Amino acid sequence: MEHFVIEHVYPIPNARGVRAVKSHIEVKNGTIITVAPGDYQNRESGAIILDGRGKWLSPGLYNTHGHTPMTMMRGVSDDVVLQEWLNNHVWPRERLFTSETAKAGTELALAEMIRTGTTGFLDMYHMGMQNTYELVKSSGIKSMISKGMMSIGTPEEQSEKLAAAARDLKEWEQDSSGRITGMLFPHAPYTCTPDFLEKIVDAGHRYNLPLGIHLEETAREVADYQHDYGMTPARKLKEIGFYSRPAMLTHVVHATDEDLDDMSVPEVTISYNPMSNAKLGSGIARVPEMLKRGLRVTIGTDSAVSNNNLDMFEELRLGALMQKVAFQDPSSIETEAVWKMATENGAASMGFDNSGKLESGAAADFILLDSASFALQPYDNILSHLVYAASGRDVTDSFVNGRQLMKDGELLTLDEEKINAEANRHYRKLNEAYL
Repeated sequence: MEHFVIEHVYPIPNARGVRAVKSHIEVKNGTIITVAPGDYQNRESGAIILDGRGKWLSPGLYNTHGHTPMTMMRGVSDDVVLQEWLNNHVWPRERLFTSETAKAGTELALAEMIRTGTTGFLDMYHMGMQNTYELVKSSGIKSMISKGMMSIGTPEEQSEKLAAAARDLKEWEQDSSGRITGMLFPHAPYTCTPDFLEKIVDAGHRYNLPLGIHLEETAREVADYQHDYGMTPARKLKEIGFYSRPAMLTHVVHATDEDLDDMSVPEVTISYNPMSNAKLGSGIARVPEMLKRGLRVTIGTDSAVSNNNLDMFEELRLGALMQKVAFQDPSSIETEAVWKMATENGAASMGFDNSGKLESGAAADFILLDSASFALQPYDNILSHLVYAASGRDVTDSFVNGRQLMKDGELLTLDEEKINAEANRHYRKLNEAYL
């Protein structure tokens, strides 16, 4: 549908206490033409008219941290800390992954994300990313695809892999859909030497690519790094110029005040992953302190192994509640700020500056929700409901660049039955090899 209108929808207000008004949205060539009260008047325009009666209209959600192939390991490890989780459960299984295993995990993740309202996501992994690129293209979702890297091999081999990763990412960014961006993503300061991180910063400048990294996720990580290098991981990143590029710092749970001050530059974005941090017992990021410093904060689910789902609505709710508990202050973070993290902030941090909002000229990335859900009544308090009561199960329809990816709960670009069958088949093979 190049030109269409959805009538009788209720666009979500930008603030609490504002009542939604029955409206219509007009979309042409992937762009929002208008969102306006009442019925569509220009009936002679040739636009296809759709009826959105009984549905709320919302920007799509943007998940700024994930590892989609790892969806294949959902449920394999509970109740352990990060290092044990990685060393004894995740990495041993990942060594048994094939490209087809990774592909099956990514397909499963894409289906789950689209079904629960995500219209864009950041993916970081070390293998099978060509498959990820192809699946993103065919499914219609938006993605920042990042190549994960560690200091493995000789310095020459590391440099060769880095250059190859950068070339792949730049090639994928040329996709004509405008739905794909790229990022260089060294795994973490504790798995990448300072010399290798410097090479990655240089490559970011050379290839004009943003950077990402897992940072200060646990207290142990910070203490070990201070013992080895005499400074925090975040201070080391500043020292080598990591913050001179657009940079996505994921977790940032155990940052010092000085670390947060160092990060408070326009180039830096934080990906707050509350569910993963809670499940692994890592701690609670100090989001209000970040916001006070002017840092752009976004929200990510992390992988399905440490969450264990990819429902961004659940992430919103838990993320807000954890801050109120940590600071023992219900006003520590406002509903509007949390919503912005998952929509406009998330989209912009992945290079989709024109997404995550319902306004004329914005990309037509939006979702519809069933307003009749019992958990969403009384329906006057829509913004509060979306942060504190809604679920991905309430999402009925999804559009990206004006293309419909889900209609009345049915995925249009992915084969749901095949995806489930393939995921279980590959999981059984993986588990048999692991055991």
